[in-house]
Amino acid sequence: MHELRLSDGVITLSPLRLDDVEAHLAGEDELLVRWLNGGPGTREGVEAYFRHCGEQWSTAGPLRAFGIRVGDGEVLAGTVDLRFAGEGLGPGQVNVAYGLYPSWRGRGLATRAVLLASRYAAAEGGKEAVIQVDPDNPASAAVARRAGFTPGGQQHGNDTARFDCYVRDLRDTYRGY
Repeated sequence: MHELRLSDGVITLSPLRLDDVEAHLAGEDELLVRWLNGGPGTREGVEAYFRHCGEQWSTAGPLRAFGIRVGDGEVLAGTVDLRFAGEGLGPGQVNVAYGLYPSWRGRGLATRAVLLASRYAAAEGGKEAVIQVDPDNPASAAVARRAGFTPGGQQHGNDTARFDCYVRDLRDTYRGY
């Protein structure tokens, strides 16, 4: 497993691992299911996804999934994922997706995670970060704006869902992490 650790002194990002499954399942709520996960998690499904995340790290695949960790014990507070390739992404674009567990919301942690993950994406060659937000999710849009992203139009998903896109140029903003 990749041992990368990124920190701003308040949160630490490190790759998701199998021993995060229990905390993830305990932290999942209706909002994460609605906005991020697409359905309630099962132990088997989350374990399979976290294994996939580990494989992506090991093979330098297009997915980089981080746990958002807080405090000396690095308690899992949520996740932030980067996708360096995928539907609707152009060359150099990186999709950023994030979610916090209920007890950690409202503290600025998602904004910090997006900033750290974006810095990593820039160091890995990303040119533009993209956040896709359901128009009915103002809290996620607020995170994008606080992290310096600007409105970039709308996009339709493959299931005809509509997303507001927020973008941030990574080329001049971030160097190293």
